[in-house]
Order: sequence, then C-alpha cells, then structure tokens
Amino acid sequence: MPKTVATDQAPAAIGPYSQAIISGNFVYVSGQLPLDPKTGQMPAKAADQAKQSLENVKAILEAAGSSLAKAVRVGIFMTDLAYFAAVNEVYATFFKDSFPARSTVQVAALPRGAQIEIEAVAEI
Repeated sequence: MPKTVATDQAPAAIGPYSQAIISGNFVYVSGQLPLDPKTGQMPAKAADQAKQSLENVKAILEAAGSSLAKAVRVGIFMTDLAYFAAVNEVYATFFKDSFPARSTVQVAALPRGAQIEIEAVAEI
C-alpha cells in the first residue's frame, strides 16, 4: 500500500493531493511551490524561489526517510526559461556529488503566481 508523507517543515498541499507518497522503495514528491512553510510567503526573485522550493523538497524527502542525495529524478517548472541560469546556480548547491535525471520546462503559469515549482522522485 502506498503511504502518505506529510511534514510541517514544508507547505501543506493547496489542493487534493499529498506532499509525497511512498510506494515500494521510492518516494514521489509533489511539485513544491516556493512557499515558506512558517509564513506562507513567497520570495520575489526566481533564484530565491528555486532555493525555497528545493528546501521544501528536501524537508519532505527527509520526512519520508530519504534525502536529496537519493534523488533519481527532478522536474523543474518555470514561467520563463530566462531564469534557467539562476536556477541552475541554486540547484548546484543542493546537488553536489551526483546529479539526478532532470527535466526543465517553461509553463504558462503556476499556482499562486509562482515563477518556479520543483518535484522529485527519490529512493528510500
């Protein structure tokens, strides 16, 4: 049976979905907006949004008994690919030794007016 993951160290889901699901030996983290879990606020700059989204992913992975070091895939959604270099710079501070497979796509819009949303899959 899949197991739901929830932590107050990341923002609560803003819709009918879970922060993450553990299934088998993997944890699937839902897309994380750059919301500060304590204040609900969102940074203005794309690089700061990427950092907050990755902090949220990290917190959820740790709550699931995993970590960023065990990530096998990351998906990044951004409203403007002009943020690509700034996001990569932040991303490289979270993933140092081996990089997970990744896709990055530009989307028309994200919830709450965010510029960045990040999802991940990791081993447990």
